[in-house]
Amino acid sequence: MARGHQKFQSQQKNAKKQADIKKSKGHDQKAAAMAALVYTCTVCRTQMPDPKTFKQHFESKHPKSPMPPELVGVEA
Repeated sequence: MARGHQKFQSQQKNAKKQADIKKSKGHDQKAAAMAALVYTCTVCRTQMPDPKTFKQHFESKHPKSPMPPELVGVEA
């Protein structure tokens, strides 16, 4: 147990270092993915990242519903 105190100090130093790295990292994949979903289907409230995907979704899932005005000029 000659290195007991030194081992304890090393563990504390490493824990502090790991906490600092985690705090400074700050990037969350889930939050970034949610920020990318900017279009929301008016019928089923599903979120899509771009108008092309939104139009494809709308044509396949809601063929009887009228097309939203923001999708009229979009090519799928």
